Amino acid sequence: MDYLVRLVQVHESFRKPELEALAALANINIEFLAYADESPFCILRLQSEAAARSLIARSILSQGIYELWGSGIDYPSLHADVTARTKVQWRQYQDCSFRFTLDGFQGKRSPSSQRDVMESFQYMGFDGPIQMNDADLSMCIFEEYERKARTPKMLYLGRLIASSGRRAKATYDLKKRRYISTTSMDSELALVTANMAHAAPGRLFYDPFMGTGSFPIACAHFGAVALGSDIDGRSIRGKKDRDVVSNFVQYGIAGRYLDSFVSDLTHTPLRTARYLDGVVCDPPYGVREGLKVLGSAKAESGKAVVLNNGELAHLQEGFVPPKRPYSFEAMLDDILDFAASMLVENGRLAMWMPTANDDDVELAIPSHPSLELVSVCVQAFNKWSRRLLTYRRLPDAQVDSTAPRPQRTYVAGATADELNSFRRKYFEGFKNASGTSTP
Repeated sequence: MDYLVRLVQVHESFRKPELEALAALANINIEFLAYADESPFCILRLQSEAAARSLIARSILSQGIYELWGSGIDYPSLHADVTARTKVQWRQYQDCSFRFTLDGFQGKRSPSSQRDVMESFQYMGFDGPIQMNDADLSMCIFEEYERKARTPKMLYLGRLIASSGRRAKATYDLKKRRYISTTSMDSELALVTANMAHAAPGRLFYDPFMGTGSFPIACAHFGAVALGSDIDGRSIRGKKDRDVVSNFVQYGIAGRYLDSFVSDLTHTPLRTARYLDGVVCDPPYGVREGLKVLGSAKAESGKAVVLNNGELAHLQEGFVPPKRPYSFEAMLDDILDFAASMLVENGRLAMWMPTANDDDVELAIPSHPSLELVSVCVQAFNKWSRRLLTYRRLPDAQVDSTAPRPQRTYVAGATADELNSFRRKYFEGFKNASGTSTP
């Protein structure tokens, strides 16, 4: 059966991968018959109405899914297609309460014109009461216009099957959240990331750069048990009256919050074994501060770090562990190594990383023999972009043990700028093809 998905016209490169991820999670066969980033109307072929409901239930970047009753380039062709496709179905809805609505993209009609369009479908013979709320049959006419055009270029008629899970975006809006920071991921993209990683009941998810907990919260929303860590314990502990735990309590999902701890990925206390169902993270880009991991330059000489009174620093109350500079490229590879050693078979890693059009800043997408790159989604900003990379942990039988992992030569240096070319170029100002700074 053919279905129309009414997408939202934001984060266009994320929409199709999200639907594909949800189809894989629900074990649904999905075929894209029509899709374009420029259009909010996507035509799918699915095996059943139940599959359509399951697919759309937790989608964040769509509004709903409709059984496609017809399409055409004008109303005569639309009516002809509706008749050919669905005439045998009209009788079963003859006495039901019903309603018609009209959804126009890049164009609109006056109320009287909308009424005329809806009345043109009278031949379907629906005799039940018109009911604008909770009707048994909800039909929608979709009109797609070229920008500034007076007549639509494409028309669809669909029967509403189910609305999406997009309302969660408002539920977890950062403006309403009790505890956030300047780096908290917005609720929409955090939920999409959890979808891409297949967060679901009975699964364990981990964020090694959790900050105030945006990703663990999103995973918990979809039923997963979540835990996290951060090199800066202050972000986890929060303030006197609010912290990461209070966020989970606010949303009524405290029972899905396992715990958190202070650590960096290169010094994790987690037992190395394949028990994580997913890893979700937005690692620091090192722009505000240079990237760091636990360690000390003094320690490299073999000398213990002590206080003036000669007592070991780490035994003192209020001790802040020393940190040393860290290469951004090395961090990306360390994340993939961690995921490969911790994820269960077919477990997923969803990781964000920055990118730009400047050849000196463009970072190659990291790879690992045990991880399959599933999708690459891009969020563009004025001067740079960032990508959401989703990987799947391959079953051991599918890993090519003879294929060597590409050897990366990391940038040498000791300062934040030397170890992070993206940070250096960010402050220098990204260059366009003409060599001038991007505004």
